[in-house]
Amino acid sequence: MARPIPGRSPRGRAAEAAARSTRGWAGWLFVLPALAFYVVFVLRPIALTAQYSLYEWDGIGPSTWVGLANYGRVFTDPELFDSLVNAVKLIVFFSAIPVVLGLAIAATIRRIAASRLALVARTVIFLPQVIPLVAAGIAWSWLLSSTGVVNQFLTLLGLGRVTRAWLGDFATALPAVGMIGAWVLLGLCTLLLLAGMSKIDVALYEAARLDGAGAWREFVSITVPSLRQEIAVCVTVTVIAALASFDIIYISTQGGPGNATMVPGLQIYYLAFSERQIGMASALAMVLMLLVIACALPIQWFTKDGNR
Repeated sequence: MARPIPGRSPRGRAAEAAARSTRGWAGWLFVLPALAFYVVFVLRPIALTAQYSLYEWDGIGPSTWVGLANYGRVFTDPELFDSLVNAVKLIVFFSAIPVVLGLAIAATIRRIAASRLALVARTVIFLPQVIPLVAAGIAWSWLLSSTGVVNQFLTLLGLGRVTRAWLGDFATALPAVGMIGAWVLLGLCTLLLLAGMSKIDVALYEAARLDGAGAWREFVSITVPSLRQEIAVCVTVTVIAALASFDIIYISTQGGPGNATMVPGLQIYYLAFSERQIGMASALAMVLMLLVIACALPIQWFTKDGNR
């Protein structure tokens, strides 16, 4: 049995416990506005979407209970399932390319950090993050058109036989959209990784050089392992951007040609507002949310310090 602390009366211990309880309630009062906002504008819409997904409803008239039939259609309807497949394919462009190129560019900028060129490079690379995505989609639609700058440049190089309407060709539409996404996200990944590199102890590089390590060995053995958390953030953000992509695709291709660039976000929009299939759109939205969670959680788990 624990002995009472000498010099402290029961009344004093009770007052201290009451003070701790008061501080705890005061903390919850500060959290309450943000918690209420989260419940009303995040959790409640998710709950309503889950509810709507179990019904066949046009958004106006009476609804009909269909259970899990809408979810079954998501995985059996080729048009709906292919939109999920396209979103997964975009991960290569939205995530892998920006992260890999971001590492290379950040390492290069770090080596010339004292020069003015480094400042200019950071500014130019981050510009796509400042430009509205709608404007970026319009600009790239012009650049990749059959008479755009890209085809003109290829013709100038004597590669006129490979020119095409890049966003209008079934074979190249999805990769072209993916490259637009990679261009947009490259600046964010580069700056995040560059910020992480600034925290690496310079003594590690000096010790590696004394041991005869070259630039590549320093990058592989020191830089990349030290950026574990930053890389995890970049991969998580870019994977979510790929799976939830909407604006760039809506502006540049609207899901075409055919359904070559159709993604879940755009499909949900068409189902809900064009075809008035609220239940089907809600089911696809829930599947997309689960897909995002299924992709993001393993990334976070794998990059925890305890899992190294």
